[in-house]
Amino acid sequence: MDFENSRVSPFSATKTILNYVKGGNPLIGATLLALLCANLPYVSDFYFQFWEKEIKLQIGDFNLFSHNGHPMTIMEFINDALMAVFFFMIGLEIKREVLVGELSSFKKALLPIIGAVGGMVVPVLFFFLMSSGTDYTRGAAIPMATDIAFSLGVLAMLGSRVPLSVKVFLTTLAVVDDIGGIIIIATCYSDGIGVSYLFYSVAAIALLLFGSVFKVQSKMYYLILGGVVWYLFLNSGIHPTIAGVIVAFCIPEKPVFHPKKYICIIRNSIARFPEKDDAGMDANGRKIILSREQMDSLKEIESASDKVISPLQELEDTLHPVVNYLIIPLFAFANAGIYLGDMSFSHLFGGVGLAVICSLFLGKFVGILLFSWLAVKFKLAPMPQGADWRMLSAVAMLGGIGFTVSLFIANLSFPGSEYADTLNSAKLGILVGSLLAGIVGYLHLKITLPPASKTADN
Repeated sequence: MDFENSRVSPFSATKTILNYVKGGNPLIGATLLALLCANLPYVSDFYFQFWEKEIKLQIGDFNLFSHNGHPMTIMEFINDALMAVFFFMIGLEIKREVLVGELSSFKKALLPIIGAVGGMVVPVLFFFLMSSGTDYTRGAAIPMATDIAFSLGVLAMLGSRVPLSVKVFLTTLAVVDDIGGIIIIATCYSDGIGVSYLFYSVAAIALLLFGSVFKVQSKMYYLILGGVVWYLFLNSGIHPTIAGVIVAFCIPEKPVFHPKKYICIIRNSIARFPEKDDAGMDANGRKIILSREQMDSLKEIESASDKVISPLQELEDTLHPVVNYLIIPLFAFANAGIYLGDMSFSHLFGGVGLAVICSLFLGKFVGILLFSWLAVKFKLAPMPQGADWRMLSAVAMLGGIGFTVSLFIANLSFPGSEYADTLNSAKLGILVGSLLAGIVGYLHLKITLPPASKTADN
């Protein structure tokens, strides 16, 4: 992958990758804590009952957290409301990648795009073959996803031995996976459409587009209208997390001020502060009272600072810690709790559990590697710079770490008490399949990667 002619620098790519990696450790901790709480005596009952409690944000008879007139449970709030924020951030990242990132150049992005397509199609085929004639074929989309935080976290364990181009390949592949997951959620997991709510949501989206076209920079404008779109989607039958993606695509990517203009404003404002100004200083040389002109200058700098960063960049930067350290760990804590008392090893050697394990662990590996090999073989796309097929085969294995979005799709695939056992087996399969893919991918990389000094020299 050639960074020299790209609009995105290696530093920018590294920063993006690190943002994903930071979310890995809280996610692991939340998952382990969920499994512990779900299986401890006395604690497990409270753990499972807590998620079924109702949550309300009510003014008069109107409850924002309601679906078809019924209050949402805490579990529904996490999966339908907080995860909409997660997909909002994913939408912001996709838009940025298309504008100036790894998806901005079709040639540069083609190999991971083709690999991602293979990583979605082949696991689904695996799942269909293994679930043919059963009632759990509805979960075929579960193994489509790649968890960016976990997979890049594994690469981070190997430090500088991993070429940057390989990390970028995996990041781009996972982003394309997210796009596939969003399409599947939008098309396959929506109920009967409520026409009136849908009509109002289209009107709200039109207002968002109006703001984007006419360069409305107020973040509150988009967030408030985004909340309206989310509520209307929730009650229209369209899965509410899709609202997050649509709203993200409406966020302006251009700032009001060009950086050069911003620098001029700062220089002019600072010039109003004389180098030697003893008036109003205390004994230690600290300024006590500012003049009205100086206060106006500082406010001008503050206002200009808000206008030099685009709403898209600022929202993405603000949301990363919220999503990585709060929303995703909370989602994992709520959804990864599996009661193992009623399970046996047979759940891993048959049924939906085995289908998920094989689809994640083998289907992802075969799909990503095969499609990438075909793309290079037929000269559709070049190999990433500094990479070889042993590295890409290990990355293909890491693509089988599905976890977050896989758990999310599993919940959508097997809703309600009638599918409770099937959902538990699917979750167990996700945990085991992702763990196998992570361990084998890590060991494969550890054995095949060149020493750190050699990688640095390249």
